[in-house]
Amino acid sequence: MPSQTTQTVSRRGAGGSGEVLGPRALNRALLARQGLLRRWRIPAEEAIERLVGMQAQAPNSPYVGLWTRLDSFVPTDLARLILDRRAVRLALMRSTVHLVTARDCLALRPLIQPPLDRDLYGNATRASHLAGLDTVDLLATGRALLDERPRTTSELGRLLQERWPDREAAALAYAMRNLAPLVQLPPRGVWGAGGQTTYATAETWLGRPIDPNPSLEAMVTRYLAAFGPATVADVQKWSGRTGLRETVERLRPDLLVFRDERGRELLDVPDAPRPDAETPVPPRFLPDFDNVLLSHADRTRVIPDEHRPRLASSNGMVPGTVLVDGFVGGTWKITRKRDTAAMVITPFAPLSDEDRAALAEEGARLLALVAEGATTREVGFATPG
Repeated sequence: MPSQTTQTVSRRGAGGSGEVLGPRALNRALLARQGLLRRWRIPAEEAIERLVGMQAQAPNSPYVGLWTRLDSFVPTDLARLILDRRAVRLALMRSTVHLVTARDCLALRPLIQPPLDRDLYGNATRASHLAGLDTVDLLATGRALLDERPRTTSELGRLLQERWPDREAAALAYAMRNLAPLVQLPPRGVWGAGGQTTYATAETWLGRPIDPNPSLEAMVTRYLAAFGPATVADVQKWSGRTGLRETVERLRPDLLVFRDERGRELLDVPDAPRPDAETPVPPRFLPDFDNVLLSHADRTRVIPDEHRPRLASSNGMVPGTVLVDGFVGGTWKITRKRDTAAMVITPFAPLSDEDRAALAEEGARLLALVAEGATTREVGFATPG
């Protein structure tokens, strides 16, 4: 990556409690670490690891996320990783589906078991169907079924229900998703393909065991490198884990200390970029559910508080967004009708002529990627609001 101007800092016990960083400084640091300040010239596999995975409920979201971060990215770069078993999709941070490399699957999955357990037993839809169930027996039975061959969600649930006929099949399959490291197999997640969600265990699919000695310290350090400077609450929000204060304290001697404008302690790794707060930022398109929007307890470094309600929905969907001057400044959506593909950008406030032209140009490039087969492509703007 290009070198960045690093601000002067102080460490606790070595000159005070740290320099104050405002939202713009935190914004530029985040964008630099996410490949959104300047596109990276690195392979897709390296980018996925640098990002510590990518949110992937929508199968095509990581493709758009890599396109907006990497120079000269093409969808086959990621599709090949999935088909070659070098990248997988599975439930991870915040109990949501993420795309990670095979290495990170094996290293991160055991560290995320506590929030997956919490989600399983606190899930309003599933928990009542699982009360009193012997999960050790369920895990053994489910693994045996998946060792025979990969199973779709419905097939796995139906077969488990034969063993527990008084339990809901969907709840049993969901329990296996949370209790075991189950990866979603291609063609699911492959650009231009589709199909039902089919599971295998990570160990079987990757031919390697889960890391027996995973490091929480390494996970926290990697989070800071990708999303920092950040509070302990931010790390916990991203991972879904609680009680990370002790882990952070073990790392403290090797971390830098800042403060935000409200006086909260921000921790960071020493060699991460921290550009000047006024560094220019080109407009960027983020896919739905991008981790830039979801990985901090305080999201004001990328989403102004007044705009957060515009991204809220009753079903938990997070739309595709556009960054203007580094901050979320609107949403985007592509619709397809026969051979015509249309992108509509809905800004939250009136745009300058320069920003409007830059968004139209970038949007046309994204539309060419997403709607490659369309004979007519149109980029338009809705009325701000």
